Amino acid sequence: MAVLSLALLHAHGAAAQAIDLAGPLTLKRTPQLQETVPQPLRGDQTSFITGEQISGQPDLQTVVTGNAQLRRGDTVINADKLSYDQPTDLAKAAGHVRVNQAGNEYSGPDLELKVESFEGFFNNVRYRFLATGGHGDAQRIDFVDAARSVAREATYTTCRREDYPGWMPAWMLSATTLHTDTEENVGVAENAQLSFMGISTPPFPSLSFPLNSNRKTGLLPPTIGVDNVNGIEITQPWYWNLAPNRDLTLTPTLMSKRGIDLSTDFRYLEKGYNGEARVDYMPSDVLRGRDRWGIWSSHTQTFDAKALGLSSFSGSLNINRVSDDDYWRDFSRTPSLTQRLLASDGTLNWSKGDWSGQARALYYQTLQDSTTSATIIPPYNRMPQVTADYNKYDWNGFDISLNNDYTRFDGDPALQSRQFASGALLTQPNAERVYSQATISRPFLTPGSFVVPKLQLHARAYSFDDPLEVRSDAQAYGKLNGVSSANVTVPTFSLDGGLVFERDTSFFGRSLVQTLEPRAFYVYTPYRDQSAIPVYDTAANDFNFATVYTENAFSGNDRIADNNLLTLGVTSRLIDPDTGAEAARFGIAQRLRFSDQKVQLPGVPTVDKGVGDVLMGAQINWTPKWSLDTTIQYNPDSHISTRNTLSLRYSPGPYRTISAAYRYQADSTPGAGDGNKSLDIGWQWPLNDLWGTKDENLGPGRGLGGGRWFAVGRLNYSLIDRQMTDGIIGLEYDGCCYIGRVVLERLTTGQVTANTRIMFQIEFVGFTSVGTSPMRTLQTNIPRYTPLRQPVTGPSRYTNYD
Repeated sequence: MAVLSLALLHAHGAAAQAIDLAGPLTLKRTPQLQETVPQPLRGDQTSFITGEQISGQPDLQTVVTGNAQLRRGDTVINADKLSYDQPTDLAKAAGHVRVNQAGNEYSGPDLELKVESFEGFFNNVRYRFLATGGHGDAQRIDFVDAARSVAREATYTTCRREDYPGWMPAWMLSATTLHTDTEENVGVAENAQLSFMGISTPPFPSLSFPLNSNRKTGLLPPTIGVDNVNGIEITQPWYWNLAPNRDLTLTPTLMSKRGIDLSTDFRYLEKGYNGEARVDYMPSDVLRGRDRWGIWSSHTQTFDAKALGLSSFSGSLNINRVSDDDYWRDFSRTPSLTQRLLASDGTLNWSKGDWSGQARALYYQTLQDSTTSATIIPPYNRMPQVTADYNKYDWNGFDISLNNDYTRFDGDPALQSRQFASGALLTQPNAERVYSQATISRPFLTPGSFVVPKLQLHARAYSFDDPLEVRSDAQAYGKLNGVSSANVTVPTFSLDGGLVFERDTSFFGRSLVQTLEPRAFYVYTPYRDQSAIPVYDTAANDFNFATVYTENAFSGNDRIADNNLLTLGVTSRLIDPDTGAEAARFGIAQRLRFSDQKVQLPGVPTVDKGVGDVLMGAQINWTPKWSLDTTIQYNPDSHISTRNTLSLRYSPGPYRTISAAYRYQADSTPGAGDGNKSLDIGWQWPLNDLWGTKDENLGPGRGLGGGRWFAVGRLNYSLIDRQMTDGIIGLEYDGCCYIGRVVLERLTTGQVTANTRIMFQIEFVGFTSVGTSPMRTLQTNIPRYTPLRQPVTGPSRYTNYD
């Protein structure tokens, strides 16, 4: 075989001598291996010609026959015969011509091409794009340059080509003219038809589609859905790629029972700030007889902290507002989903050394349920809240913290009354509250033990807009009547200690490290009467392993529980000695209360001294495929469990996951009811496993092959009411180059109402989709759901560099 180089390769001796063979080897990028060769550098690329016979005149023309190849930069031309004219940079190839240009492949019988500028034409060509795997045929392709081309009488599909007579793809785009631009990553088909399973659409004058997963301006696929409340929904989004860091989506939606809803979604990403703003507006809702709107906006920004002498300085702004109380029910697929407490806030955060703080304004919109008399008590707005915190760790062995907070609580006093267990009713005025909490602790730590004594001092003061009024005959609750201010100071002492024992062991033939970790936590807080002080931001902590070893039974700062109790517990873990992964964890804890807890929230009775509930829990992750998590809260006096949770998950691999959870919560008031019992089941599983075509190698990036069915769903069933509360059930079909989805969704939007809709979608992989996408529903509701197609980094041009 003859080889001819049409450019001299120079060895830079001086550079070679400068190499330090004794020093570390430094790898550097070379322009010759770039994925995309810049246009200014294309003329500097070396050309290599190989073949069985080479003839011609130096610096004028070269003719190669037999396995001819011309290689320059990211372009390779193979043919039976190839001639190259150097003055015009024109290559002519004939007979089994194959061109690889930056990974895109073209083949046919006849080619003329200017190699450097990549200008020319190819007759009767078959092509394939690297980024999407899309391919097709054309009578002729005219190459405008290295990025742009025009194909005549062309076809396009992403279906895998089968090599047998009469093969037809599941879907195919046919066009009189097909323009492709790999730089803009867009294809435009003129006089185009889309055929699927032998059924063709009417001709489209013009149709654009992406050549990869990058964004592009234009109409997005329309969606069509059916909803039992809104009727038939037809949505036609339009996407505007304003800049690489900014875009805008306009989405009009026609709802047959309501009217037209207009949505705009603007996103931006700058060097020091980023955010998103969405506005929905329905001029006239036929069902409600009024205008409907919603606003959702988020913005975060980083400021120049050094100019202010700070370590860091940032801010954020979040807006969540809708037009009326029924918005959460009627438009459950907006960003607010089914939330009924919409928070809007603006925040400034700063830090300097050991100090940090925040200035914040927080406003809630509470959406009440018009179908029931039950009213949600809205939380107080914080207008404003200012904090300053100091944290110093390991100062001569001590940890010190100081937390300061000023908050102005603003709400509707008519909705903020609190009922006491005695029947007394406290009307809560708006107020200002200042609190400080100082903490000092001295940890004593060894590899096998820890002891942490801690002292806390919590002080707070209130100034009420109106004097307190407690309406009751009980004098104990009326002593604060007429008071316009209040304050309380509460000290707390706690002592936390534990031991850690380890031993090597084995279970079921598996070597493990087992730990035994006993722990004791004592806390003493003297009683301070706080019964008539209003509650602005405080709630009882959930009883779990995260809160059982804490000093206060409440979150927030309006109540500090009086405590004289000891919490005893023990934990045992099984740890893989090679990876450090936790194979299992078992724990048990119980509180011994030496005196009654009198400080409570309004309407909650005193907690008697004695032995508290037993908390037991287990987490088992014996293999990555299986997971078991359970928690039991057992009352030793009544000999019953007041709360049980049990969840089990089996995930042997991608696209295969089954989870089940049982939850029981007893009613907090004895005799008030049966509490809450529910069963929650979710799944994603290939149905082909059922008829013997199981494929263990399914996974993102591997390709799923054709003809695979997947079952997806999640069901939440109330065992008390004996009815389904929420349900999602559907099927997905992977046909290799297309995916079909049918999903039925039922969401409860009130005590007696529910929304039901069916979503149907066909996704032509690498091209477009038709129907209503259920992806958000599936990803939100099904634990560990894996999309059948996930965005991946485009393949390198060197994957087929030949």
